[in-house]
Amino acid sequence: MKIVKFIKGFFLGSFALMMSSCALKSIPSDYNTVKLDVVNTESLGNGTVLVYNGAGILHSADNTARLNVWVDGKSLGQIKAREYLIVDLNKGDHEFKILHIDMVNMRSTHQINVNENTKVIRLEPTITSNKATVTNILPDNFDKYRYRIEQNK
Repeated sequence: MKIVKFIKGFFLGSFALMMSSCALKSIPSDYNTVKLDVVNTESLGNGTVLVYNGAGILHSADNTARLNVWVDGKSLGQIKAREYLIVDLNKGDHEFKILHIDMVNMRSTHQINVNENTKVIRLEPTITSNKATVTNILPDNFDKYRYRIEQNK
């Protein structure tokens, strides 16, 4: 009877440790974000870009949806699932580096061209890496997304 309790406790403890080990530590942002009263595609563009974490339910459930993001070598900070931020970026090519943890570090680098028509960028963790896509449309159920709290130095 004691051995069964020990084994059950061992497996529960191991499972809890495994689930918490996927947590990615937040990094401070080197960018000043923009807070808009009304967020829609008409209020974006000309360098004002909404960046959001479009992680699916599978990554959200096991705490692997958190993304640490760097743009052109400067920290944009951490974006959690169903979070967004708005940032002013110069027109031209930008290098987005994205990191999430899913047992191991999943890093990727993406080249994004920002022009006067760039409005929305979707970032998301995948099972083997990360994705960065210029969509220029707000995500479905955008009213359920929250603006990321400022993470300044």
